[in-house]
Amino acid sequence: MPDSVPTWWARRQFSRGLDVPYEKGTYRAGWAAYPELIRQYHPELNHGIALSQVPLAADVLLCWECRVGHRFAATPTEQRERPGRVRRRSAWCPECSSLARPQPVILDEARAIPRRTRTPSPLCGKTPDLPVGEAFASVCAPAPASASEARLRAALHERLTFAAGVNAVKVSRPFFRHTEVWPDILLPELRVAVEYDTVGRHGLEHVGRRQEADERKDRALRAAGWEVIRIRTGALEPIGPHDLQMSAVGSRGVDRILDALREIRGALLVDAYLR
Repeated sequence: MPDSVPTWWARRQFSRGLDVPYEKGTYRAGWAAYPELIRQYHPELNHGIALSQVPLAADVLLCWECRVGHRFAATPTEQRERPGRVRRRSAWCPECSSLARPQPVILDEARAIPRRTRTPSPLCGKTPDLPVGEAFASVCAPAPASASEARLRAALHERLTFAAGVNAVKVSRPFFRHTEVWPDILLPELRVAVEYDTVGRHGLEHVGRRQEADERKDRALRAAGWEVIRIRTGALEPIGPHDLQMSAVGSRGVDRILDALREIRGALLVDAYLR
C-alpha cells in the first residue's frame, strides 16, 4: 500500500541516513518527459516536497491538481501509466477523463425532449489575448470589496511608486470561467499581488471552500510568474510563504509589507520604487 508523503519521506530519511534523502533536481530529467504532470504537481499540496525529489517509481501517494482545479491522489507510477501522454489533457485527470466521455441522453419526461445531464460552462470571452502574467484593466473585475482594502492601497501608494489602473493578471489555467484573476492590489513593476483577507461580517469569508479558492488563485498567480502576499486579519492563519498576520494595517504594517517585498524581489529592486 502506498505511503503518505510524510511517512514516505521519513522512511527515506531513515534508510539513507540523511535529512534530505533526495535533493531538488535529482529526478528532474526523468520528470521532464511528463510536462503535464509537472503542471499538475504543487509542492504546497505535498508537504513542500518538490516533484524533482520524487523517484518516478516511488510508492507514495501524491496530491495532484489538474488545470481545471480537480484535486486527486495518485502514485507517480499511476500517473505516468495513464493513457494519453501526448493526447488530450483530460487523460491525466480522472475527473476530467470521466467528463470527457459522451454523456448519456435523458428524456425530459414532461416534454419528451432529449437533454444532456451536464452542460459545460464556457469560458468568458472578454479576457484579452495577452501573454500569461500580463497585468491589465479588466472589465470583469469586481469593485473593491472594503474600505480597509482602499486604505491599504492608499498607504502603499504613499510609500511605493506603482502603476495604477490595472486590476487583473492573465493566467494560463481557467479560474471560475476566466483566464484572469483579480487580486486586491497589484504591483506590476515587482510582479507581486497583495491580498487583504478578513472573515467578513458573518465569519464566512476566506475560510473553508473560499480558502481553497484563494489557494487556487495564488497557485495560478505563481504559475504566471507572480508572487502573493496575503494580509490575514483576525483568526485567519497564513496560507502562503509570505503571508502576514495583522489585526489592522498601520504604518508598521506597511513596513512589514515592504520587508516582505524585499524578501521576495530583493531590497535593491524594491527600494528603487520607494517614494
